[in-house]
Amino acid sequence: MAENILDKFKEIQKDEKEVTAEKKLRVGLIGTGWIAGPHITAYQKCPDAEIVAVADIVPGKAEAFCRKMGLEGVKTYKSHKDLLDHEKLDAVSVTTYNCAHAECAIYALNKGVNVLLEKPMCVTLDEAVAIRRAEKKSGKILSIGFQPRLDENMKMIKKIVESGELGDVYYIQTGGGRRRGIPTPYGTSFIAKDTGGIGALGDIGCYSLDMVLNAVGYPKPLTVSAYKSDFFGKRPSYYPGHPEYAKAFGVDDFAAAFIRLEGGIVLDFRISWAMNMDTAGDTLILGTKAGLRIPSTECWNGTVGGPMKLYHEVCGKQVETVIPIIETKGNLFDMKIRAFLDAVKEDGQSPVPSSQIIYNQAIIDGINKSADLGREIEITVPEV
Repeated sequence: MAENILDKFKEIQKDEKEVTAEKKLRVGLIGTGWIAGPHITAYQKCPDAEIVAVADIVPGKAEAFCRKMGLEGVKTYKSHKDLLDHEKLDAVSVTTYNCAHAECAIYALNKGVNVLLEKPMCVTLDEAVAIRRAEKKSGKILSIGFQPRLDENMKMIKKIVESGELGDVYYIQTGGGRRRGIPTPYGTSFIAKDTGGIGALGDIGCYSLDMVLNAVGYPKPLTVSAYKSDFFGKRPSYYPGHPEYAKAFGVDDFAAAFIRLEGGIVLDFRISWAMNMDTAGDTLILGTKAGLRIPSTECWNGTVGGPMKLYHEVCGKQVETVIPIIETKGNLFDMKIRAFLDAVKEDGQSPVPSSQIIYNQAIIDGINKSADLGREIEITVPEV
């Protein structure tokens, strides 16, 4: 019986379709931090994409990046505006620090350029609304960089929920984080208020939220009661060799929240860059017919930590069905770029639409505001 239930969820991953280079899409890149490298590497594997321009506000950084990545004949610019004002592009990746996401994405959309915007979508709900408005006005593709969605195990979570096997979902526990993992190998851009804007919430919290919200159909958030802290980030001893980073730290390194969602679902969430624990707990999705446990990982970045387990009843007996890990064919980052390019070429649907991720951003924004006020608040997402 249990095996038959699993068979309902199994689906063979489709082979990649052949891509030709008959018409190359002209692609630009805004921001040359560490995340820009995987974008360029993925684009270089696409015969129908040509990197034509790169921009960074730090003098000489764009040029150094091009040399490092082996980009020959690529023009470099000192700002996103210079790049977009002087280049005719089909698409652009926005890979800046968080606080520049909205400005760069909006300017590109207003220029009629399709945008792949790295996660998090932005910092505030107001910014997310402005991005959505620019997108709708432009009629262009905007996709947000949530490559974990393409993982077969993530797809399985959504299949299980949509199959009805859980019944009506009423409670979700999710989150995760790191015992020690504040991202400072590349300086302070992640942790400074004027560049990062949000900390663990935006860096890995957005992934955790997307995993479960996507599975249950992205219901609208209604209220949130939240807490956040920065005990580790503000500690000079945390940064051997760079105690000055503690003064630069202006975001969260831990956050927790209780969120009410439309449809009677409650979301119990916590996320961490640093804590005195190895995990903040597995993800649990509880339904009226069954429950699903999704194992946590040591370094939460949008993955499944091991075989999932379905807790349900068969013929009046309480049983558990183990759902084996499914191997995903290909590199998720490459798949993210490919899906975006396909949407641009085919004038198709966004692989990760902002109409969903605006709710993700609304929750993050609500957590920040509720934590600052020290009380529960309502979340209102304007119609766009």
